[in-house]
Amino acid sequence: MKFNLKVFNRNKTKNYESAEAYSMDARTALYAAVVTTSLGDKFYEGTDKRVAKIRELMTAVDADFAGKLAVYAREKMYLRSVPLVLAVEMAKLKGSAATGRTVARVVQRADEITELLAYYQLANERKGTKKLNKLSKQVQKGLAEAFNKFDEYQFSKYNRDADVKLKDALFLVHPKAKDEAQQAIFNKIAKDELATAYTWETELSALGQEAYETADAKAGAKKEKWEELILSGKMGYMAMLRNILEANVSDEALQKVCSYLADARAVAGAKQLPFRYLAAWRELKQLKDGRTARVMTALESAVLHTAANIKGFDEKTKVVIACDVSGSMQKVISAKSKVMNYDIGLMLAMLLQNRSKNVVTGMFGDCWKVINMPQVSVLANVDEYYKREGEVGYATNGYKVIEDLISRRMKVDKVMMFTDCQMWDAGRGAHMQRSVSAVWDDYKRIAPDAKLYLFDLAGYGTTPLDIRRKDVYLIAGWSDKVFEVLAAIENGSNAVAEIEKIEL
Repeated sequence: MKFNLKVFNRNKTKNYESAEAYSMDARTALYAAVVTTSLGDKFYEGTDKRVAKIRELMTAVDADFAGKLAVYAREKMYLRSVPLVLAVEMAKLKGSAATGRTVARVVQRADEITELLAYYQLANERKGTKKLNKLSKQVQKGLAEAFNKFDEYQFSKYNRDADVKLKDALFLVHPKAKDEAQQAIFNKIAKDELATAYTWETELSALGQEAYETADAKAGAKKEKWEELILSGKMGYMAMLRNILEANVSDEALQKVCSYLADARAVAGAKQLPFRYLAAWRELKQLKDGRTARVMTALESAVLHTAANIKGFDEKTKVVIACDVSGSMQKVISAKSKVMNYDIGLMLAMLLQNRSKNVVTGMFGDCWKVINMPQVSVLANVDEYYKREGEVGYATNGYKVIEDLISRRMKVDKVMMFTDCQMWDAGRGAHMQRSVSAVWDDYKRIAPDAKLYLFDLAGYGTTPLDIRRKDVYLIAGWSDKVFEVLAAIENGSNAVAEIEKIEL
């Protein structure tokens, strides 16, 4: 009798639809969970469950990887809350020197100091007047370093009357000032004497408190203030989209807004997630203003800049891009957002479509449908898909994308699926299910060199195929930076390996 037998399909499991699926290793699962987390409810998971999953997965990885992932989520994925969660959980679970370096790295705005401490007290179930006592030494060290990043304006801008105040953080952390000027700022924080930060919000708020003889006089004052803020360069990138048309600003001010929005350097500096442009586009569509089209055109130009550095594929590389528009993908990413996972998938798919020379694009639910789009626009393409999603139904029959290739005996190099990975066969009984994995095996007999890329937009921890295969790859996240991972894969790397390269 043999005892040391080879074990097959050890990572085989079931997904949330009870269909055949494969579990990920701890580092990959943590990566996928983190970069698809907005701390809002998911279709299959609530916020508390997601944080609990992250905590559990962190116990199975080393501290350095957790820290590098936190930095990756903050600097590459442009996420703010979940990197703070990772940093705090590192302190609870690891007690490593990497924790302090991670905290210092992920805190990139002054309000993130207090946000991190607010989560620290929640995570440690601290209550009462001494809820922040016995702060982790590594967290304290990291926050002390973070205090040295900001000037008086930045501290003042985010000095809010919240549960954990900036003054509380100062007294708790005891940062060492790097010079006399900074010590003076710390003294002002301690005495509640920070100068008021005159942001565009405070200036408009102050304007609203003034008395006006008529509604027209108030509207005129508001218009003048918007123009002043725009022309002075005080407005932030996305802030320029708010109310600029409703305020009826001059053509000169509107042109400056459009030029700035469409500027490649401004786009790079803004570090906006692609779906933010989509949300702005949809808001603009609702306005009844003859100049709206100009701003929408500027947004299209901005999005094309985000796609400019994506390494697409030449005319010799045949690509299929398949967008999952199933019911589970049509869940908002957080309670405060109108954006769904479905929107993110369409947005990233259209960015990639823009950069590919030989590409077939479509969407799948109950069935798979090819919907070809011009490459001159991204937002308009997403909008067109959005209107037509009902044409394919709401199941998650991803296997039909591949079955279509088999039926046409069409050889392609790459199949890209933008999905939550919860695929199943809605048309058959459980004992007759046609899995994506089985269909992919069939297709490889026709196209042995083909590769399948799963762009995971939800991070539930399972995949419809085993990503340990040499022809199946997982990429997760909502930022256009996911395409850097795609490029790395082309050079023999993967997402986890790219995260490991980060230096703390």
